[in-house]
Amino acid sequence: MHARHRKKLPGLWLMTDERVADAQLLAAAARLPRGLAGIVFRHYRTEPVKRRALFEALRTIARRRRLVLMLAGDARAATAWRADGWHGRDGRRASRQLIHSLAAHDAQEIEAATRADMVFLSPLFPTRSHPGAGALGRGGFAALARQAKAPVIALGGVRAKHRHLLRGIGAAGWAAIDGLTGDI
Repeated sequence: MHARHRKKLPGLWLMTDERVADAQLLAAAARLPRGLAGIVFRHYRTEPVKRRALFEALRTIARRRRLVLMLAGDARAATAWRADGWHGRDGRRASRQLIHSLAAHDAQEIEAATRADMVFLSPLFPTRSHPGAGALGRGGFAALARQAKAPVIALGGVRAKHRHLLRGIGAAGWAAIDGLTGDI
């Protein structure tokens, strides 16, 4: 993707997770603001046929609402599934213009994300999806965000009420599972 598309990157992202019922996930996707949000489809452990069916259901919603839909995995799979981009470590460029995002949790992973179009930095706060994982907190997050070469999206325990503090710690937006699905 690269610089000419960066200003088009959404500031709000729904991360999928197998803990959330499919109907609840689809409802959350349908509530995302039209043209201003994205979805990162993960569901790593879901059986392949069911995974593809859920992706297609989300793609229908995404197209109708003008949302960006990313596929966790590699560029080749994202191209084959007609996703808008891929989320993962595969550094190969796609055969068509796709967005590439990476997850980062520390300085080493931030440094490795030099070719990504955006970085999901986590966990900002304690999160139910990674119980016991140490949270970066505002100071730790800000320090890592300053090192990033790409826009940073805050992930991990983030909810709408945190929006006011994001710019101050270097986040270009936020992503959530529970904070957008209502699963508390």
